[in-house]
Amino acid sequence: MLLSQLNRKEKLKFLDIAIQMVAVDGEPTIFEQRILNMMLAEVGDDIINEYTFSLSSDLDVTIDFFVNSPKTVRHIVLLNLLKLSMFDDLYNTSEHFFLDNLRRQFKITNAKRKELMQLIFDERDWHEKAKRTVLE
Repeated sequence: MLLSQLNRKEKLKFLDIAIQMVAVDGEPTIFEQRILNMMLAEVGDDIINEYTFSLSSDLDVTIDFFVNSPKTVRHIVLLNLLKLSMFDDLYNTSEHFFLDNLRRQFKITNAKRKELMQLIFDERDWHEKAKRTVLE
């Protein structure tokens, strides 16, 4: 969601941090892998051709990159990480703590986090409504 708004380096760094988040609790689930592939498709063909799904060596460098990025970039990154964590409908405390740590480092308020979560729920509701409508 809105990943196309990021520049090339931001997209690559986003993918690095997304891989770190899904690996925080072990191997990515099939659902997490699916959404990672969707996010990879969203970032564009130029990134697809050069990106490999592997853990970067220094998570702190990636986090620092985003800490020093514009607020909009930090919001897009957190939005997509929240979406990734919610995709399989399983609550994972490791991911929760990872995301909350990022939120604090990115200086994103709980109120903004709540707004971002509402966007995710609204998108899910829209997809469900569309599904019901076409199946009637």
